[in-house]
Order: sequence, then structure tokens, then C-alpha cells
Amino acid sequence: MDRDPGDDRELPDGNPSPGGDGNLGPGRHSTRRGRSLMSWMQRSARRYNPFGGTSGRGSSHSSQHSHQSDIIHIQRPLHRADEIAPTSRDEPMFEVTDDHDDAFTDEGMSATDPMEQTGSEDRITRVCTGDDWVPRHHSRPNELSQDTQPIPGPSTSSHSVEHLRQSQQLIDKQARASSGSLNPVGGAARSQSTEPTEDPHTMTSLGKPLHRLTEKQKKKLFFIEALRTRYKVDYDKVQPIPYIKDKLYCVDKVYVEGGFEFMPTEQVTRGSGSWERLESYKSLFSDRRIQSVRRIFEGEPGYGKTTVTLQLAYDWCNRVEGSPMRDVEVLIILRMRQLSGIRSIYRAIEVYLLGSDPRVEEADIAAIIRESRSAVVILDGYDEYPDQHSRRETDVQRILKLDLFASTPVILTTRYLPDYLAPITRRVRLTGFDEIARDEYIRKAVVGEDKIALSIIKARLKENPVLEDLCQVPLVFVMFAHIAHENQDFQNFKSVTEFFRYMIRCFHEHLKNKSKELNTVRYSIDENEHAALDKLAFLAISQENQQITWSRDGMCKQLGQDFYETYLALGIFVEEEVVSYNSSREVEVRFYHKLFCEWYAAHHIVYILSQPGQSVSLDKLFRHMKPEDVQYVYRFACGLNRDVGSSIIQYLRGSRGTFQFRILCLLEKSGDAEGTLVSVRSLCSGTVTIKGGDNRLLQRSTVQLLDIAATRGIIVSSLHLDQCFAKFDDKDACIVLKSGLRLTKLKTVKVLRVTGRIRETDCHSKGIEVTREELLGICQTCKTLKEIRFEGREYLLPLSVPVEMIPPALKTRNIMVSYEDRRGTIHQLNWDDGQWQTTTSEPVLRISQEVLDQQWALEELARLTTDGIPVSCIHLDQCFSKFDVTNACIVLTSGLRVTSLKTVKALCVDGFMGEGIIPSRIEVTSEELLGLLQTCETLEEIRFEGREFLLPHSVPAEMIPPTLKTRNIMVSYEDRRGTIHQLNWDDGQWQTTTNEPSLRIPQEELDQQWALEELARLTTDGILVSSLHLEQCFSKFDVTNACIVLKSGLRLTILKTVKVLRVTGRIRETVGDCKGIEVTRLELLGLFQKCETLKEIRFEGREFLLPHSVPAEMIPPTLKTRNIMVSYERDREHGVIHQLNWDDGQWQTTTSEPALRIPQEVMDQQWALEELARLSTDGIPVSCLHLDQCFSKFDATNACIVLTSALRVTNLKTVKVLHVGGFTGTGTIPSDIEVTREELLGLLQTCETLEEIRFEGLEYFLPLSIQAERMPPTLKTRNIKVSYERYREHGVVHQLNWDDGQWQHQITVDGSVRVDIFQGKLDQQWGKKELAVLSTAGVSINRLYLHRSFSNITDNTQSIILTSGCTIPVLHTVRELRISYTDVDLEVFLRILAYTKECTKITWIIFEYCNVPDEVDAKLIPHLLKQRGLKVYWFPKTGEEYILDLGAGNWKKWRRQYGRD
Repeated sequence: MDRDPGDDRELPDGNPSPGGDGNLGPGRHSTRRGRSLMSWMQRSARRYNPFGGTSGRGSSHSSQHSHQSDIIHIQRPLHRADEIAPTSRDEPMFEVTDDHDDAFTDEGMSATDPMEQTGSEDRITRVCTGDDWVPRHHSRPNELSQDTQPIPGPSTSSHSVEHLRQSQQLIDKQARASSGSLNPVGGAARSQSTEPTEDPHTMTSLGKPLHRLTEKQKKKLFFIEALRTRYKVDYDKVQPIPYIKDKLYCVDKVYVEGGFEFMPTEQVTRGSGSWERLESYKSLFSDRRIQSVRRIFEGEPGYGKTTVTLQLAYDWCNRVEGSPMRDVEVLIILRMRQLSGIRSIYRAIEVYLLGSDPRVEEADIAAIIRESRSAVVILDGYDEYPDQHSRRETDVQRILKLDLFASTPVILTTRYLPDYLAPITRRVRLTGFDEIARDEYIRKAVVGEDKIALSIIKARLKENPVLEDLCQVPLVFVMFAHIAHENQDFQNFKSVTEFFRYMIRCFHEHLKNKSKELNTVRYSIDENEHAALDKLAFLAISQENQQITWSRDGMCKQLGQDFYETYLALGIFVEEEVVSYNSSREVEVRFYHKLFCEWYAAHHIVYILSQPGQSVSLDKLFRHMKPEDVQYVYRFACGLNRDVGSSIIQYLRGSRGTFQFRILCLLEKSGDAEGTLVSVRSLCSGTVTIKGGDNRLLQRSTVQLLDIAATRGIIVSSLHLDQCFAKFDDKDACIVLKSGLRLTKLKTVKVLRVTGRIRETDCHSKGIEVTREELLGICQTCKTLKEIRFEGREYLLPLSVPVEMIPPALKTRNIMVSYEDRRGTIHQLNWDDGQWQTTTSEPVLRISQEVLDQQWALEELARLTTDGIPVSCIHLDQCFSKFDVTNACIVLTSGLRVTSLKTVKALCVDGFMGEGIIPSRIEVTSEELLGLLQTCETLEEIRFEGREFLLPHSVPAEMIPPTLKTRNIMVSYEDRRGTIHQLNWDDGQWQTTTNEPSLRIPQEELDQQWALEELARLTTDGILVSSLHLEQCFSKFDVTNACIVLKSGLRLTILKTVKVLRVTGRIRETVGDCKGIEVTRLELLGLFQKCETLKEIRFEGREFLLPHSVPAEMIPPTLKTRNIMVSYERDREHGVIHQLNWDDGQWQTTTSEPALRIPQEVMDQQWALEELARLSTDGIPVSCLHLDQCFSKFDATNACIVLTSALRVTNLKTVKVLHVGGFTGTGTIPSDIEVTREELLGLLQTCETLEEIRFEGLEYFLPLSIQAERMPPTLKTRNIKVSYERYREHGVVHQLNWDDGQWQHQITVDGSVRVDIFQGKLDQQWGKKELAVLSTAGVSINRLYLHRSFSNITDNTQSIILTSGCTIPVLHTVRELRISYTDVDLEVFLRILAYTKECTKITWIIFEYCNVPDEVDAKLIPHLLKQRGLKVYWFPKTGEEYILDLGAGNWKKWRRQYGRD
């Protein structure tokens, strides 16, 4: 047999191809190879057994039979072999685990192969990729090609080449020993040899021969191989230099890590926060501090977000050692800008990553991701996602909300944060290139090991300080480095505009030089003629939602073909082939970087503003161009034209916080460098401030000015970092701000002032620890520094600096280092011994809850005690736990102990003073109190403030040492009501210092005990209590024992000295269902008689039900004489206050137009009806009467409203607004309540002062219309507003038109709605009406829910028939159709699908608790529905969930978390 010409080629190491052996033709192999492969497959499978078990070694029976079917053939691919990524030798490329698969053991391999026939359809062609065998796509995947032959794999590394050589030699050796079996591609078979030959590197990672894989496993192989092939195309064509298109790199050859930072917080912080440095991108998954299933990669344009994703793709495809991608089984990377109109993430994967391959469908993709042992999803460029503000929910939005891929790690790259983020999201930020990264890139991609060339490029950057910030952008620095290296005439630039102009000129010069070569295309476009491009760029960047991607045809039409091709050749334009939703391929065009778009947009701005005789509003021009988003548009425009620059700078003067940015714009003005330096000197002569609240642009502008000042040798007299200091980076010798910006050039700063948070509300924020190394590093970095001050409780400085750590130079310079805490105590570092000295004579110390703060304060207190310096006051801020009498020390909540108390003059123990739940009670015994006083020898005063402290009721006089009586220390306790109790040393009792204190008795029992003891003391001493407030603790008044009983069971017996009694209960709307507390007439009168000094009593809250009246004969004459003010306010929102009239025992209302609410509780209804009757009798108008889910009907005969309790509302003459509230969407829907025409008209006529009536609730059904002739003329004249809102989710309010008796409709929502239709006839009639209104208005209907109301579909499939006979026509705004509690046979099921075909927007059909056909003939399902991506779900009563396979017509089990809820 003749040899195939392809067999003559050599491997990269020079060895001939194994296929070129002269003795055997291609495909002549023995079964020995099958046996050796099989044997190692079995052993390897035991290592990767998905069931976690191990099994013994198999028998040798596999060597006794011919395994012709085990032969794995290699077909020459249709493209370069090196497009397949190599994998590591020692680990499998991927692993398949399948619950339905046999365990990969020797016992699982049958002695006689069931696939021995050569024509088996399960045989699949394989391609070798390093150490694994992976499938190669063919036009006929189930058949073997007749010209198959071995070929070498990728030649990307010596490792993979050597591995490939060994694998091929093994195959060839086995082939030469083959005999006795048929060759699948023809030729005689050789005799069988029993010599075992094994090589583990020829083993597929699945642990089985291909034909033994299940269909699911094969699909997984195809899927992963398709991903690898797709990613390799992307990461192998990195183009660092735009205009050099013939020089493409693999990403790994040019990738240099920039800076990474993360925000260490438990919740997503959108404002300012502390950022910490991340060592490498390889720590993204391993660092515990950012472990989460949701991560955000933030970065400005050009900072390398996409490059990082390409590097991760490279690591995954090549299983790079140490990479976080090495052990990931499935990696999904999607470009967000391509997902316009695609709501399903699985559809996006199918379209953009798999192309037109039909073997893996959406359902397969979902199953593969769901069942993989590890998967990662990367969504690149959320800021470019076209549907991010879409009203229609997409899978991307569901992923962000954790409704999809809840347990799958997802990375989102973006310029800015999405509107919604799950709380567990972790933020990582790319900070660009620092000096180390820039040097690494120059060595790696530009000059190699040429140190001279490296120093030249670095010197050129140093000579251009205005480019320092710009070159933090990796993409821009790459261009700078290559241009600086290739152009000997590289000049110094005074502005960024000059550099960009020079760079564009270099692009054009390079293209011209290239055009001079033979057989090359010549371009003749003038580099200065680009007006059309200027306008196009301006229109793109000045929109509210910037869109800087165009179709190729559209751009060619606007710019002209020659112009387009020129700028494409320059590299300013970049083409990208994308796959549209319908799988067609299109070419999109974008700028190489957004800076180019800003450059040309600035030209158009200059053109507009420089037109003579035209007045242009700059506010309108820059309306959507914020300086922080497009700062270089402003700067470029200022640099291109001085007059325009002056106008822009003047315009910026009207914006707050733009002073530094205006100086940068001034720097760009042509020929004005010296004037700019004068401005910089003027700025630096005063205090330069960087505030934490400033936006990033303002901070960056200030940093750039500091860089310019350092380069020009301008002294900065004072630099104030106001709440923005994060840390000092020893490695880079720079200060890191909380925003992530870095101050690298501080050589000319004289005074550095660092202030932190000092407000009381910030005391619990996490402190910023400044280590010894950081403090010394700051002092050494700032060469001209004379003073550094830290101010604020936020900073925790080292307790001391060891002398041996202090460099002699710092001792000589004697920099003043001071720390001022919030109490005004100044601590100054002594360079001789490294200790802090206190500059105040009697300092004040505060010990907070933070452990670091406590340690600092205790060290400071120890120093003061050792030096004998008196401490005027120690303030323990919510950290006191107890006093340890045995060890004579205070124990803090952290466990630390305060022992140095000998020099303390005053001790203030502060506790919880706010509302809400009180912390654990802290009881201070008499022994502890006396021990504390004796320990503090210089103590003059001690104060306890807070609700958690329980001091002894008294101190027995015999326990008080005579020395304490002599010292007469002031011991006081101030409760939260401001009442101060002071200890009397003569008798050990507490005295109240206020004349008429007020007391509050809350719900907590311990607090109640303390208050009762206090009240008893006040009563005993005859001290009047100005007010006693019972806060949600009143239960009843015990008439027999003449005392108030609290809810805790405690009794309040001593009330003789109380002047005002205030009883408050629950007043919130949500507690209307709570059981009321009825206060009877006897209780009320008994309470008055018990409190002899009582002048006023107030009841507040719906919880209390007071008597409707007090009969005059029951009122004692003494009470009438005292005239106690008794008031009752049930609901503060209504503003109705009732006051008891002692003359007749009736309640009087003090408001002019009160509002009343009648709830569902009968007792509450009785009270409200009595109240309404009094108001009606007195002729007081009621502004609103709210019937809260209690309306039953209107009795036209008796002209009254009947409530659900059967009580009747008769006094309606003074009501202005009647609000009938009903079911609002939670719980069981009440029975239908029909309001007839007669009832509605009768109700309106009865309420003579009625101006408006509102019905709200699903249970109410008003008449569909009222005949005009039946409406009384008086009602038409009054023009009462009658409105009806069935369900707020429907978004429709109906209002009665008195002219024709019809309802007018108003849409109340901006977005989408849902419509529910139930089984009642009236409900279905109103539902149909609302659907028509919404459909006519074009409102998107998220869900049409037919709850027990679906009957059938009309024969023409144009309408839904409801159970009442109503029909719903085809609706083009419905997205989901949900049918529940209905039996659907096959005929009706197909009609529903046909109806859905007509409704163009329906993408989901859900059958809930229905009986549906077990299967459907797939041929009967409209093909259009399959193309649309329709999802049909079935949720039976059993609790299982199914999805219909439209291709096969059968139901498959489905997990809700991986699909749409």
C-alpha cells in the first residue's frame, strides 16, 4: 500500500512521524495497543473514580481477546494542529462524573468488546492534544474518515512535543505488532502479540475508551473542546501595538500583572472604603478574604480587565501550574457587548462559544455546568452590556441577584458597579501599572535584557511627568514604551495633548513607511482630515448611554471606504467578528481604546466652540460628559485650542471641587507651561488637601499636581490627607489612599497632616493601624518633611518605636511626629527612646470598645501613672464589664484589665443610652462600688450613665469605711431620662438632684424593678414626679388592690406623687390584629382616685379601648372639682385626640377634621362607630373614613354600610373621603363582594358631603358601567371622584366618568406588570378589560396568570376561552403565560402552543398543578417556537418540576435554581 504524503513530515524534534513507517500503512495496528491503552485506562480511572471508591486490579482477560473496537484513530484536522491547546502531562484535561455511569474499574470492562464491528456509530474520531485525547469536530461525527492517519499535536513547547513523540511512537509500535483483526480503514491484519506495552500519557482523562462513554459524557467532551478552541483563537492574537498588525502575541508572552486591590468588607460598599493590596491575579480564588461566588473586577478603560480574562483562559486551556484555573473543569467567558437581545445565558454560550455545532444544545449546556465538579463564569465588560437597563429581566440580571448560578463562581468585569449587587459580592480593583510592572513589561516585550535601552525608556518617562498618570493605564503605557524605543527623536512633552498628537503622527508615519514597500497597499488619507470621524466620536461619547461600537457597513457609509481602511490599517479602528442571535456573523468596529474616541471627540468640540458668530451653551454641550468619566476630552480640547481652553476652564469654575482639575486643563493649553507652573507653585504654597469625600478625578488631579511639583522641585508647604489615608506601602515607598490612588512622589512635602474620623457616631468603625515600619517609611520617603501629625480616633499608632529600629538620619532630622486624639491630648514621639510623651498637664483618656484602642489607652495610662501625671478623667465608653475586688482592677468587655488607677481624678462609666434592645445587664454590687472607690486613691468623682447598669439600691452605712466618708467622693448615676441620683455618704441612700424628676417604665423587667424602687424612694421622700411614662407595659388597673398591673406581672402601688401619667401602647399599622386592652369605667375612675396629685392622664395607641362614655352619676364630685385632663389618641396618623368632658362624661374631639379607620376587630369597630357618631352629631367633618378589609355591602334600604362583623355604619353625612380597602396580595383572597349599580349610587347619595370614594382590592367588583339615564342629576353636578383599583400589581386605576357612566383608565406604572385572573365571572370580565387597557397602551405584561380560570382555545387559535365564556384575544405584550388547576389534554395543549405562536413575546408557558399530556409529537410543535427559544414548564402537585424538550416532545426533570422561577 502506498504511503500517504502526509506521513513524511517530521516532528519538531527532528524524528520522523510514526505514520511514516514503511512496514505498515496508516491504521494498521494490533490489538496489543488496544490492550495497553485499555489497561492504563482502567488504572487511571481508579485515580479519578467519581464515586470516591477504589477497586482491585482487573484480571488479564482483556489480553485474550481481540479489541479491534478499542483502536483510537486520529484524523488530520481541517486546520492547524497547533490550534489545540496542550495540557499538562501529569493531570487529566477534564473529568466526567455521571451518576448513571458505571464505576471506572477493571470489572467495568467486559472481556468481549460490544463495539467490535467497525461500522459502529458510536465510534468517534480523536485528535491528540499533548497528553489527552479529545474529540475533533467533523461534518459527519458518527463515521470514520477513510483517510485517517496519525498526526503530530501542538508544538508550543518542548514538553508537549516530547510527550506527543512518545505517544505516537507507542501507537506505531503497537501497530507494527498487530495481526489477526480487521483494519477499520482497510488492509490485512497481523498476528496478535501478547507483549504488554503501556504508557500512561496515551490515556484519555475520562478513564474509558471513547465508545464506552455515555452520550452525556461525549457531549461534555465536545463542549469543553469547543471552549478551548474558541479561547485559543482569542488569546493567541493579542496585539500590543495598534499599527503593527503582523506582530501578534500569545497573551502569556506579553501579560504583565498590574496592581490588584480588594475591599475587605462583608457587604458591597459603593462609597469610600478601605482597599487592600492583592499579591497576584493567582490569588483571586485562593485568598480567603475575597472568597465568594460573586466577584467584581473594576477598572477603567485600558487597565487590563479583558487581558486578565484572556490570561485566565490561557491558564485554563494549558492547565498552568499555580493558576487558579488549573483545577477548574468548565470555564465560560462571555463578552457582554455581544449579548444584546439575548436573555438566556445558555443561549449566549451556544451562539457565541459553540458556533453552529448542533451536538450540544442549551439544555446540555445547563446540565454540564450544573453537574461539573467545578465551573467558573466570567462576564467581561458589564459597562458595555446593551441590556443592563432593560425592563425585561435577563439571565445576567438574575446572576447578579443570585437567582441563577447561585453556587457557581461568577466574575464580572466592569468600569462601574451595576445597579444591584448581591450582598456577598466581593470587589476587586485593577489599579494599573506601577513602576515595577512597567519595568517588567519593557523587559518582557520591548528590550529584553538590554539594560541600556531599559534605562532610556524609563528616563524618557521621567522627563515627561505629565504622562505619569496616563502611563498607569497599561494599554497606553505599552504604546508609549514601544514608541519611545523605536523613535530616536522622541521629545519631551509639556502636555498630554502633545504626546497624543505625537503618537498619532507616529501611527501615520509608520503606515506611510510601510506603504513604500513593494506590493503593499498605498494609503493617501491626510492625517489632519478627520472631521467626519470627529463628529462620529463626539456623538458616541456625548450620549447619556455611551455606545462606541459600530457596524462595519455603517461606519464605512459615514466615513468612506478609503478613510475606514486607512484607520483600520493604522490600528485606531479594531474589527471584531461577532455572532448575532440568529447565528449569523457580523463585523463590529470599535476604537482601539476609548482615549482615541475622546481625542477625536475633543477635535469636534474645538470645531463647535471655535466657529465665529455662534453662541454655544457649554452646559448643553457637556450635559452628558462628566469630567470624572471623560477627563481627557476636556484636557485634549484645552490643549488643541487656547481660546477654547479658556472657555472650558471658565465653564469649570462653576462646578464645585474642580480647582485641581482646572489646573490640569490649564497645563494643556498650548504654550502656557510656565503659567501653569506658577499656578502649581501658588497651590503648593498653601495647604494642599485631598479629601476622602472627593471623587476619584479630583483626587487624581491633586496627585498629578503633586507629581509635577516633585519633578520641578516645588516645595509643598503642607499636605492634608483628610479621611483618605489608608496605609503606607513599604514595598513601593508610597502612601496608599482609600480610593486606591498612590502618592509616590512626596520628596518636597514639608508638613504632612493626616486626619481621620472623629465624630461620635464613627467611634465603632474599624481603626487603621499604622505600624512602626510604616511610620518610619513615611519619614524616610519625605526628604523635606519637618512635621507629621495624626489626628482622630481612626488611627492606631505603634505603642512605641524600638530605638534600634530608628535610623540615625531620622534622629538627626528630629522630625516632629505627633498624634492628637479626640480629647485634645497630644502625644509626641521622642526620637531618643522611641516613646510617646504627653504634652498636656492633666490629660483625658478614653477607652472605647475596640481592642486595639484599648491596648493603646492602657499603655498610655500606664506611662502616665509611672510618670506620676494626674489623669483628669478616664472615660469608659460601653466597655465596662465589672470591678474585680480581688485583684483591685476594672475588667473590660474585651477581657483586658485596667490596673493603673492611682492617679485618676474622675471616672465616667458610659453605657447604652439609646432606644431599642438594651445590652446585657451589668450589676454593680455594693462591694464592687466600694472597692473601686478605695482603689482609686486620687478619685474625686465617679459617674455611671446608661440603662444597662444596675447599681445597689442602697449601701449599708456600716459597710462604708470612714476614709470614704471623709473623702466625700461624688458618686452619681444618670439614667436616660436625665434624672441624676447621687449617693449620700451619711446614710448610704440615693438622693435625686432634680426637683421634679420624670420616670419611664419600659418593657424590660429589670428596668421596671429599678424604676419601681426609684419611684418608691421618691414617694417616701415626698418628691413629686413630673411625669410617669408606662411604655407598652400597661396591662390593667386592679380596682380591688388599687394598683396598676404591668404586663410583666409587677404591680405599681405607689402613685401618690405622680403629676402626669402617660400610658403608651402599640400604634403601628401592622399591629391592628393584636388583642386590645379594654379599660373599663371602674378602672378609669379608680385610677384617678388613687393618684391624688394627678393632673393629667394620656392614653396613646390603638391597643387601648377606653369606655365610650362615663355616666355622669358614676363620677365622684371630687373628680369633677379636680378637673383632671383625660385624653385618648388612638391613631397618631389620624390626628384625632379625644378628651373626656367631666360634666357629661362624654368624649370631645379636639381636631377640626379628623380621619377615622375602622379595622377588622369588632371592639375596634365599636369604638370607631361611637366616635363617628359623636363627630356626626357635633357636625365635625371627617376628612377620611378608611374601611380596612371590613366592608361587606351597602344596605340601600337602611342607607348604611354593613361591615363584615354585621355592625352598621350609619353616620356618613359628614364624611368627605371614603376609602374601602381590601385584599392587597398576601394570604387567602376573601370571598367576592359585588357592588351593584344601585348600591354604588345609594352610597354616593347617602354621603351628602362625599367628595371622593376609592375601592381597592381584588375582592371588590364594581359594575362594568352605569347607564347615563340611571344617574341622578345631583350626582352629576357634584362630580364625585369614584375610583377603583383591583390590584396594585396590575397597574391600572379605573375612574368613573359621570357624563357617560363608563370607566376611564389610567396606567400607574412605568415598567412591566402582572395580571392575575381568577375563576369568578366578574373577575374575568374586569381582567379582560384591564388586559385590553394594558395591551392598547403597550405596557409589557410580565405574567398573565390564569388561576382556575382557563377553559380552552378557540378553533382558530386566536383567543383564550375562560371558564365564564369570556375570551382573551392574542396579546403581543405578554411574556409569560401561567395556567393553574386545569386539566389540559393533547388537543388543548397543541392549541395553547399555536396561540403562543401568535403571541410574539411569550417566552414561557407554565402549567401549575395541572394534568398535561405525557408526551407530544415533536413534529406538531411549531418550528417558530423552537427558534424563539420558548420554555414550557410543568409543576405538578407532586412537587417535581419538568421542562418540555421541544425537539423530542417529552418532559425532562428540571431544577428551579438553574432556570427561571
